[in-house]
Amino acid sequence: MHEAVLVLNANFEPIHVCTTRRAIGLILAGKAGMIANGRGHIKTVSQLLPRPSVIRLESQIHRPRPRVKLTRREIFRRDNYTCQYCGKRETNLTLDHVIPRHLGGKQVWTNLVTACSPCNHRKGGRKV
Repeated sequence: MHEAVLVLNANFEPIHVCTTRRAIGLILAGKAGMIANGRGHIKTVSQLLPRPSVIRLESQIHRPRPRVKLTRREIFRRDNYTCQYCGKRETNLTLDHVIPRHLGGKQVWTNLVTACSPCNHRKGGRKV
């Protein structure tokens, strides 16, 4: 009864691993449904219960997402260290504002891309 059971959110996102005992409690309380049964059965006094290996919660659990800081390194990592204009993997990378700051472009995730120096210089202060 202490085997690990994967717990999925209502949208099938993995959120936790619990014991078989806890999983059966959630299923019997109507808070979860069994997705996969690959471990046989559990015999009780009055019934035979399938032993779950994956369960899914009936209601969505909203979990706070960790916020990633907007840094040069995180933009490079998001773009896989690849210039977003020519597709080359360079060592001399720069950040480029898709909408330049002097035209009202903000310092936000959706306005920053990785660019190699030649592409960034070629684009200059123009919109893409």
